[in-house]
Amino acid sequence: MNKTLTTLTLLLLALVAQAQTPQQMLDRAIAAMKSAGTISANYKLKSSQGSNSGTIIMAGAKYRIVSGDMKCWYDGKTQWTWSKVTGEVNITTPTPDELQMTNPMAAAADFKANFNMWKSKGQIPGHYAIMMQPKKKSDIAQVYLYLANGTDLLHIAHIRMTDGSTFTLTLTGYKTKQSLPASTFTYDKSMVPAGTQVVDLR
Repeated sequence: MNKTLTTLTLLLLALVAQAQTPQQMLDRAIAAMKSAGTISANYKLKSSQGSNSGTIIMAGAKYRIVSGDMKCWYDGKTQWTWSKVTGEVNITTPTPDELQMTNPMAAAADFKANFNMWKSKGQIPGHYAIMMQPKKKSDIAQVYLYLANGTDLLHIAHIRMTDGSTFTLTLTGYKTKQSLPASTFTYDKSMVPAGTQVVDLR
């Protein structure tokens, strides 16, 4: 009797999980990121132009990205970006479209508002996969999001652009509810080579 009850319970839980719509799962992912407070994670980005890896710290709309080739700080309004290629720091006020490419939270909110979505047929074990397409004309052709079961946090985002280029972001090693000062998300000159020129492009 107990074994039968346990089996039925597990079956019901499985059916409930399967009944989640892509919209509901995306809402859960956004809620999970918000409730996690300040998050840090390791990232790997592969694109048609190359690849890089580093760390990302997120707190709502704010973020800091650090890799060997680039360092970026965003305090919710102003962005400072150091590039190894240019050897300088550029200060900008990023557009919503630009934020979507760097901030998973901003991207998720935009996807919810401006994309149609379906449960993807190409599932990865241990994940819920969502396939998305923009409702209106966009530079983005298609998006696949893979949310980790149990945490609902984003693990993989694959984006295909209309020009054929692709971007795949993988996030691992999540640490949540980090206690970090607000200065984490503003330019820190000690993290770039001494004498680096700062160019204000606002």
